[in-house]
Amino acid sequence: MFHFLDIIGTMAFAMSGALTAMSKKLDPFGVFIIAFVTAVGGGTLRDVLIGRTPVGWMLDLQYVYVIFIGFVLAIIFRKKLDRLRKSLFLFDTIGLGVFTLIGLEKGLEIGLHPVICVALGTMTACFGGVIRDILCNEIPVIFRREIYATLCIVGGVLFFVLRTMNLENDVLYLLSSSIIISLRLMAVKFKWYLPAFENQ
Repeated sequence: MFHFLDIIGTMAFAMSGALTAMSKKLDPFGVFIIAFVTAVGGGTLRDVLIGRTPVGWMLDLQYVYVIFIGFVLAIIFRKKLDRLRKSLFLFDTIGLGVFTLIGLEKGLEIGLHPVICVALGTMTACFGGVIRDILCNEIPVIFRREIYATLCIVGGVLFFVLRTMNLENDVLYLLSSSIIISLRLMAVKFKWYLPAFENQ
């Protein structure tokens, strides 16, 4: 289940990056690069920080293939996606939930404190999107009013709470990622925002 979620998250973020790049009218090479950095940017930063080098996607070409497939699918179906913004949001949300869990698991594998694991999960989920937005000349979502990184933190805390219940790993991963995805969908639907600072 963990590996399956990893692949789904990688493809979801690749498609999210590709859709963003196409909305900015980039050429195919530019679209692929944005798709690639969106999918692996957060995980690359995480692996470098925990000393796991070469980073994950360099050791397993399956990730490169998955990103390429996501890139191709985004191009093929771009005209059939009736509402680009909603499609982009959906893929981004799936990636957010899945990659948070991946970051948490990587931290647990090397015995890090739960607080650091939550930070790694948040970084894994968010920083690919940060790089994507910067390259596309947008203010990163994580720095705007929309609840984004906060959901990763909440999801990480809930993961460790659920972990104390001795659930099977597959159930734990699926439930935790579903909670994060559901919370973000609810946050957008009900317009939950953090207060923004303004100059007086």
